[in-house]
Amino acid sequence: MGKSKVLVVGGTGYMGRRIVKASLAQGHPTYVLQRPEIGLDIDKLQMLLAFKKQGAHLVEGSFSDFQSLVDAVKLVDVVICTMSGVHFRSHNILLQLKLVKAIKEAGNIKRFFPSEFGLDPARMGHALEPGRVTFDEKMVVRKAIQDAKIPFTYVCGAGFAGYFAGNLSQMGTLIPPREKVLIYGDGNSKVTIVDEDDLAAYTIKTIDDPRTLNKTLYFRPPENVLTQKQLVCMWENLIGKKLEHITISQQDFLASMKGMDYAGQVGVGHFYHIFYEGALTNFEIGKEGEEASKLYPEVKYTRMNEYLKIYA
Repeated sequence: MGKSKVLVVGGTGYMGRRIVKASLAQGHPTYVLQRPEIGLDIDKLQMLLAFKKQGAHLVEGSFSDFQSLVDAVKLVDVVICTMSGVHFRSHNILLQLKLVKAIKEAGNIKRFFPSEFGLDPARMGHALEPGRVTFDEKMVVRKAIQDAKIPFTYVCGAGFAGYFAGNLSQMGTLIPPREKVLIYGDGNSKVTIVDEDDLAAYTIKTIDDPRTLNKTLYFRPPENVLTQKQLVCMWENLIGKKLEHITISQQDFLASMKGMDYAGQVGVGHFYHIFYEGALTNFEIGKEGEEASKLYPEVKYTRMNEYLKIYA
């Protein structure tokens, strides 16, 4: 049969470039959508050319040219979309509806991975405004996929290490504090934090795996299911210093939304669900899902005490 051919849409983005790298590393013929909309963004162009040097195929296509999307999809077996859905970068979740339409028209795709990777939107019907828009829009895309009877895998259920570990989960910074740290509530909610390269490796593993067809893949590698306090303790041990812990109550945290811009309010809502509700871990994975580290124990995932060393 050989390995499935993969098209990555959003391949120059934060997760996309890792998906391309993992797909090539695992031996899949890998295609990357090259969109004319990049214009004069030379960093994106040079990234695409670097992928080409590594063996990827560049395919021209645009969301404003439906037939070009259909033609690109027809070249492959699997489509993975990694377009951004975070408001402080760009928010393009519903643009995927055009891709779903193209996949249905092409009629040859055996698996579609929409842009997810975070909280499971199917479990976020209660989410706070304005951040709930992310989950609502992802559910619109899911409904379109299922209405079109397109085979799928939804990949979700982890905090990105770059945004949750390196900064000890502090908002507004990407580097860890060295004097004082804000603790959300009692700091004991369990949170799954996974290195983004590991997320990509797990995702590519699922492509030809019948166990993940029409299911949700969650990430709960045992040593990376941590509380915020455990994460802070790892950092304190690394730098040999105890930080000042400042506790922020649920009420005060939500009140901090006032006066923030839209993207900030979205971020506060998402952090609230993760660190006060434990929304990444407060449910059992049922028959509709699979856990990545159990399916693929051969992936040697990065532990957060190792991950933090580069910041010390």
